Parts: sequence; structure tokens; C-alpha cells
Amino acid sequence: MKPWLLGVVCFVVGLLAVPLAVFVYLDYGRPPVAVSDASFPFERQIVRAPLHRRIDAELTQPPTKATDESLLAGAVTYKEQCAFCHGTPDHKTDIGKNMFPSAPQLWAKHRNGVVGVSDDPVGETFWRVKNGIRLTGMPSYQKTLSESQMWEVSQLLASAAGPLPESVRAALASK
Repeated sequence: MKPWLLGVVCFVVGLLAVPLAVFVYLDYGRPPVAVSDASFPFERQIVRAPLHRRIDAELTQPPTKATDESLLAGAVTYKEQCAFCHGTPDHKTDIGKNMFPSAPQLWAKHRNGVVGVSDDPVGETFWRVKNGIRLTGMPSYQKTLSESQMWEVSQLLASAAGPLPESVRAALASK
């Protein structure tokens, strides 16, 4: 057989073998599908880069400044819709810890002492609330909450590191 023909045959076989091997692994193998399984190699890197690029491309600014009233409204919505997974200032939740990846405790300090997502632009938090994030358990709220409610929750979370009005703290308090 001529060397170039052998090269072409090997190339074609390689093109067919790799997708076939991936299919067999996914269909008959034991890929990590349970929350308790370790992640795929490079899973975080594969998901994060496109997510951040998408958010950056669609980032919007809040239509109004946060007020005590809007923060209170955001606290009421947060308590009803978000606290179950993300906790409140005085209560961490175990539900979020048992997700994969785990849901961040949005009122707890993390890297460099930052509280939750208070160091993120409010428009980034809004995008996540509105659109959700695939493969994380974070749902999209665009059909559940109004645009105003999503902005109120986002502005509340942007304010999480600072002092909050007493009415907001009371609304977030565990019962």
C-alpha cells in the first residue's frame, strides 16, 4: 500500500474511532452523573469560559438605584425564592452544599473576605438570576419573577457586604 494512502486510511479510521469511543464510554461506561461523583477532567474550565463571555456580552445595568424599599422587596423575594439553596445572613443551608457544584452561601464570606456575590457587578448577578446556569442547579427566573423582582434581588445581593436597613435584616431573618 502506498504511504499516503495508508495515512489517509489511518486518518479516516481515527476520525471514526474517537467519536465511537466517546459514544461507547457515555452509553456503556460509568461517566460521572451523580452529584457525589468527581467531575470530568476540565469540566469547570469548559463551562466557566463560555459562561463568563456570555455574561460579559449581555451585561446590563440596573434601571434604578437601590432604595430601602427596593432592598426590602428584594429581601422578601430572596427569602421566598433563593434562601432554600443559598441561605440567609443567620442561616446556612445544607441543600446548597449537597448540589454539584455546590450552591454558594450568598451571605457568607469567601475568598478575600467578600460576602457572597457582593463584589460582582449587579448586572452579572441579574443575568444569572434571569437566565440560570446550566449544569449547576441554578434555575432561570425570567418566567417566575418580574424584571423588577430580579433587579431587586440582584441589588440586595450586591449590598450584602454593607449595612442593611433594619427592615431588610428582619425580612431575611429565619423564622
